[in-house]
Order: sequence, then structure tokens, then C-alpha cells
Amino acid sequence: MSVEVLEVAVVNSSDHDLPQYSTEQSSGLDLRASLSESITLQPGEHRLISTGLKIALPEGTEAQVRPRSGLAYKHGITVLNSPGTIDADYRGDVGVILINHGKKPFVVENGERIAQLVIARYVQLQWKPTEDLSATDRGAGGFGSTGVK
Repeated sequence: MSVEVLEVAVVNSSDHDLPQYSTEQSSGLDLRASLSESITLQPGEHRLISTGLKIALPEGTEAQVRPRSGLAYKHGITVLNSPGTIDADYRGDVGVILINHGKKPFVVENGERIAQLVIARYVQLQWKPTEDLSATDRGAGGFGSTGVK
């Protein structure tokens, strides 16, 4: 089985190579911080970190900015609005909102891998107003209504 490859126009104003897939079956590209100087995130602090990349996605696609599991596990660093969405018509800098949920300050260095970028197709909905929805066994049960185990 082969994976579909999508060509995406990119402007790279960082001093880093373009993001690459780490393995043959990776779904995400590692985004790197593009900084003129290091940034220290104190516990509980969040900052917008530039990647120095601008992209032009094809219509019908979005880019999702997701946390890197190693940063989350080892340091409590994650993407605040995860997943962040980059729409196909956005042409500005791909920024990453990092937050430090850890207990120690975390230093973000220029070139550090800070997040992943995943491309996804989407559909748009058209509302169909109605008075009633079709019945299901679950009904309106939510927020743990299906149990823990």
C-alpha cells in the first residue's frame, strides 16, 4: 500500500532545513523553532513560537499542529490549542503555541523540534434544521455516561 503524497508550496525564512518525515510511515513532520534567541517558558507560561515557515495548502486540506510526545512526557511541554488548525487560505507564519505544564522552567532553543505537523482532508457541513434527531441507544447520554470500563 502506498501513501498519497501532496505537493505543498512553502516559504522557508528560518535557518533550518524544511521539515522531513522521521520514518517511512510517519504521519507528522517535526516543526522546529525559528528564534533569534532562546525563550524560557516558566511553569504555567505559554508563548507563540515561530517556525519561519509559510505554506499554501490545497483547498480541502488543513494542517494540524500537534504536540511532540517526548516533550510532553519528559518536560510537560505541549501545544496549548492542540491540535492547532492551519486553514488552506492562511498564508502567515506557522506558529506554535507552547505551554509549560511541567514543574521546571523549559528553555526553547533555535532549531529545537517543538511540534508535529499533520496534513488532513476535511469536509464542510451544511446545516439541515429539524425539530427532532433520529433515536439511538445512547440518546443524550454524555460525559462518562457509557461507563469507565
